[in-house]
Amino acid sequence: MTVLAGIAGIGLGLTALAAPVGVWLQAWDFRQGFSILRSAQPLVAWITIGCALATVIVFGLGRRQSDSNAGRNTAICLAATVVAAIAWYVPQSYLPGAGRTIPPIHDISTDVANPPQFVDVLPLRGSNSNPTVYGTGNPNYTPEQHAELQLEAYPDVSTQTFSEPVDVVFERALAAVDALGWELVSQVPDEGRIEATDTTFWFRFKDDVVIRIQETEDGTTELDARSTSRVGLSDVGKNAERLRAFFAEL
Repeated sequence: MTVLAGIAGIGLGLTALAAPVGVWLQAWDFRQGFSILRSAQPLVAWITIGCALATVIVFGLGRRQSDSNAGRNTAICLAATVVAAIAWYVPQSYLPGAGRTIPPIHDISTDVANPPQFVDVLPLRGSNSNPTVYGTGNPNYTPEQHAELQLEAYPDVSTQTFSEPVDVVFERALAAVDALGWELVSQVPDEGRIEATDTTFWFRFKDDVVIRIQETEDGTTELDARSTSRVGLSDVGKNAERLRAFFAEL
């Protein structure tokens, strides 16, 4: 039982973990990584449960029979359970939460009528990246339909208003970018513009963010932000999640 659990759990886990590791090492791109991950998924939940049960059984029998190898065998089964669970978790982390409907878009802006524009990030995106004209990332939708999909799915992602002056909000935004671990690409105080890049953990996707801060006629400060993926059609909600995290940090 110990050997079977070890081979199944650890073997499956290593196969699944090879998918993002290969992307980290630039051995293959994210498409090949997802293909490897999919091949390891059909039995991953059952193998994780099986390894967990094996851990309990081996531990219980070892204690009852005073087996000198019980500790080692339990450790092997437990390690297999943990590795298999990680293999299960990796793709689950890309799925939307229960009951959530995620539109197949990857460009999210607090201002859909006049979205902040990327400037300094553009040379970093390369020729094979998604377009940066808002609403044109999915050819199945017009920009107007894209905006409608976004507003319906993420109504809370909207312009942020502050009573503090522009320069204070600008510094707070810079601090939030740093706290979130984003790579700062540029800061242009005179234009109230900040651009940054966030890299996802498992598959190293690079998503770009532009922040626009400006004073309104009534003396308050408005902050708009936009987050867009360089590759892929749907972001499974990641860009909206990123903007929410930024607003919470502010």
